Amino acid sequence: MANIEKRGDNSYRFTVYQKKDAKGRYPRKTKTYTVTKKMTPKQLEEHLDHEYLKFKQEVLSGEYINPEKMPFSKFVEEWKEKFAEKELSSTTMANHEFKLNNHILPVIGHVPLDEINSMMLLDLITNLTRKDGKEGSLTLLSKQDIYRTLLSIFKYAAQWKVISKNPMEGVNKPKNKHEAKREVNVYEAEEVTAILHALQDEPFHWRMFLTLSITAGTRRGENLGLEWSRVDFENNRIDITQSIVIGKDGPLLKEPKSRSSRRLVTLPPSVMEELKKYRKHWVAEKLKSKTWKEVEREWLFCQKNGSHLHPSSPSNWWSKFAKRKEIRYIRLHDLRHTSASLLIAQGVHAKIIAERLGHSDIRITMDTYGHALRSADQAAADKLESLFQPREKNK
Repeated sequence: MANIEKRGDNSYRFTVYQKKDAKGRYPRKTKTYTVTKKMTPKQLEEHLDHEYLKFKQEVLSGEYINPEKMPFSKFVEEWKEKFAEKELSSTTMANHEFKLNNHILPVIGHVPLDEINSMMLLDLITNLTRKDGKEGSLTLLSKQDIYRTLLSIFKYAAQWKVISKNPMEGVNKPKNKHEAKREVNVYEAEEVTAILHALQDEPFHWRMFLTLSITAGTRRGENLGLEWSRVDFENNRIDITQSIVIGKDGPLLKEPKSRSSRRLVTLPPSVMEELKKYRKHWVAEKLKSKTWKEVEREWLFCQKNGSHLHPSSPSNWWSKFAKRKEIRYIRLHDLRHTSASLLIAQGVHAKIIAERLGHSDIRITMDTYGHALRSADQAAADKLESLFQPREKNK
């Protein structure tokens, strides 16, 4: 075939002509293909025809990527267009782009893709430094994040046959066996009582926001994504179906990242009574507002015009509140951990806790709250001890 040209003993060049362009020319794509197995002339002909048709289909469908001396930065654009922007959430995409722009592309963006090897990538990860002007290397978690970005990019480079060997196969995930696993930071029961008492003088929406964080173990974005239509007053529960997070271009409404994250969470009757009062307050505020513009959604936690709060607002308010009330500060997300630890202390089974928190696997719950679960288990054993203590025999 004219479009399959023999170049060496086992090497062939495939040529595919594309549609006429604006200048009246017929652009073409070529690919060098090497046969690695011994075949009869008939088998070789059929094999080459098959591989050529695969190449032609890739070219005509726009899926073919020419690997010849392609710089890493160029392939990253292909990876974004053909995979990341189609398959990943806006939040995940923004995280990948931050890692690429600040830590990866400045180092290997100019290097031809086929010249990048395992040692080069290992050096990149090992020598990562902060970009905020402070001295020192990145944290282990940040290095692992960058590792995941590289892993995805080179996975598709190999899968799309742009490179013959994936250099990430020779790079292990960063870890520090001497670094102790971070214990979750939580409030004790008496601290929670003090916080709930301190909240009584705060705006109703913040009081309700924190109450849900502690009693339902909801994430910040899940609270922000709550609508009144998802509050079931009859059965004392809320339906978690969406969240509002910070995306590449600002706040983004998204569905839960996993099936287990979409869940029904039952609340204590007292909290539901508080929600009923908050609903009346919310309606009154809406009727008083002269700037209300939201007509499609009824967000539980909204601005004065009815639009949802920005994802950074709860965290900013929480840090100021903790400082103003002289409360021991932990992250807003740690209220979710606090909810789990309170349930553990009450003897609630880990499976139930996993379902309330929306964990996809009970092992996540066991790993995250292992210390608290072991403490609760010890407390249970201590309570049983009295049943099995030796008794004096009746004389």
